Amino acid sequence: MAQALVRMGIDIGGTFTDVVAEVDGTPYSTKVLTTYGAPEDAIIEGIHRVCAQAGIAAGAIGQIIHGTTLATNALIERRGAKTALITTEGFRDVIEMRTESRFEQYDLNLKLPDPLLPRQRRYTLRERIDAQGKVLIPLDRAEIEALADRLRAAEYESIAIGLLHSYQNDAHEKMVRDVLEEKLPGVMVSLSCEVSPQMREYERFNTVVANAYIKPLIKSYLGRLEARLRDEGVQCPVFLMHSGGGIIALESAADFPVRLVESGPAGGAVFAANIAARYGLSHVLSFDMGGTTAKICLIRNQTPKTARVFEVARSYRFKKGSGMPISIPVIDMVEIGAGGGSLASVDSMRQIRVGPESAGSEPGPACYGRGGARPAVTDADLVLGRLDPGNFAGGSITLHPDQSEAALARDIGETLDMDAQGAAFGLSEVVDENMANAARVHAVENGEDLADYTMIAFGGAAPLHAGRLCEKLGVKRALVPPGAGVGSAIGFLRAPFSFEANRSVYTRLSDLDPDAVRALLGELEEEATKFVRSCDAQAPINCDYKAYMRYTGQGWEIPVPLSPEDAASPDEKRFQELFEADYTTLFGRPVAGLDIEITVWSVNATTPPQPVTPVAAPGRITEAEVGATRALFDPARGEVAKAAVVERKALDTGQRLTGPAAITEDETTIIVPSSFCALRRADGCIELLSQEAGA
Repeated sequence: MAQALVRMGIDIGGTFTDVVAEVDGTPYSTKVLTTYGAPEDAIIEGIHRVCAQAGIAAGAIGQIIHGTTLATNALIERRGAKTALITTEGFRDVIEMRTESRFEQYDLNLKLPDPLLPRQRRYTLRERIDAQGKVLIPLDRAEIEALADRLRAAEYESIAIGLLHSYQNDAHEKMVRDVLEEKLPGVMVSLSCEVSPQMREYERFNTVVANAYIKPLIKSYLGRLEARLRDEGVQCPVFLMHSGGGIIALESAADFPVRLVESGPAGGAVFAANIAARYGLSHVLSFDMGGTTAKICLIRNQTPKTARVFEVARSYRFKKGSGMPISIPVIDMVEIGAGGGSLASVDSMRQIRVGPESAGSEPGPACYGRGGARPAVTDADLVLGRLDPGNFAGGSITLHPDQSEAALARDIGETLDMDAQGAAFGLSEVVDENMANAARVHAVENGEDLADYTMIAFGGAAPLHAGRLCEKLGVKRALVPPGAGVGSAIGFLRAPFSFEANRSVYTRLSDLDPDAVRALLGELEEEATKFVRSCDAQAPINCDYKAYMRYTGQGWEIPVPLSPEDAASPDEKRFQELFEADYTTLFGRPVAGLDIEITVWSVNATTPPQPVTPVAAPGRITEAEVGATRALFDPARGEVAKAAVVERKALDTGQRLTGPAAITEDETTIIVPSSFCALRRADGCIELLSQEAGA
């Protein structure tokens, strides 16, 4: 009998690098502090630990799925390659002018974020293509060659090419690339017609600039990682998680690294969707809280909500419009600077502020004893009794409560006349309220009532805060799955191979050409399928089709799913019915008398999702035996309570534990508030149920 494939998921986070291996269906996992200077070092250490746990050699690994925050961090910290932008004459300042919208309307001192490239690194060519793809001003090769000489003298490492309307006609962009590759060998080139072939110049130009800016960094890192793995005897293929929730080949990731910007959080959403499918849940709130950020995502009918544009590095209270827009397929979620390493301070109005600045892994929170002096969320959790100082991260890190207390008392307590415990209580409540507010806003923007939702909590810090978050949001039920502390890495192993191809081809519904639409969707299907085939040549592939539609004169469109039959036989009346039904769901009624237009066409090719086994309802429920207790601060009551302490692996199916309680494991701790009870389900999930709801 053939040996089962050993698969490994690796997630580089801002504080920890998580490594998970599945061997004959059994998971093995570890958390290692992220090594910023050489991220591959933490990966190799994690592989050694996991292989030792599983009793296998590194050479037995058959497949690696990897996600990383390196691309995101490079954009946030502005530490990418020396990059130039080549654009159409007259459009040099598009990425600086933005859309001219004010994300904070009444702030008279509003400062827009600086563009990724300063003006002196942006160059123009005299050429012009119109919105229908017709050449108005031909491109002169001699002008490109002259510009290439200037770029060589400036010693650029990477070049972004974004010309006007190249999504309709890519001939000029490809001509520029061909000349640059001839004149500047070794310089990396990114084309907007390949990275993001969509309308709206600001978003498209910004996306291709971001791709070029991080391309040398990511390509170098992936090359080093591949070499280190080979040195360790790992000969298996390496795949990357992309922001849309699927997996792509390493070569594709190196060419289009901007698609990796939200790869880690996307893995978490896939993980939550898999749990939702096992429980048959149609309304799920995914809550992923790690060391640096917290991510919240709505999952309807076991499918995370997706979008075509998202923002990186929001600079103004995480307001929409204050970051860099990246126009690629992405799982839609709200992300805030609230993690275990998020640092706290007191502002001029004597209010506690938490994040977005993070202690990360170097030096880490004060309790790590690695030189961190400022209090972080983890310090508050330790002082409030939520963490065991001798058994953090499986005992690999010893925490120092005295250093947490000193930091909390000095930076918060002295200013607000509080002791260390009061400061920890205030810090914890602020960060929990920040996350609750983010969840409320995200739900309102999507027309949802969170009271009907089940929370799925994962990430190293989420189980510590999920119960309190449920109390604040009025959510009556939460699930903390096995392996919650390394949830995103597990999600990588549940993700399908997939790729979404987009193209902007403006079409009025009244002028719909069925043959042209059929041909366009066929081309997009071929493009998307080719990417998936590069990852798995034999797997069956399903295709999902979408048309982004709006009424004529509107500024933004909505995604309208199309069936395979709709794609094969495009019909004006059918498309109108689909659009009006979705428009009515969102806005209450259609608009009579207006034509409808389609701006973007999309095809997503994906391998089938992994089959799930439904989780049976609990049978006989018994009370769990409690062998130990500890002092645990109850924020709802504002007092210290005596809490039961139980190891997660000691709980049997159907055993219940009434809060306040702490359920411990190597990679996280589940805090059960006094208003909840915990029930161990057949698949190992811990279900938190509100006692008010009759649990």
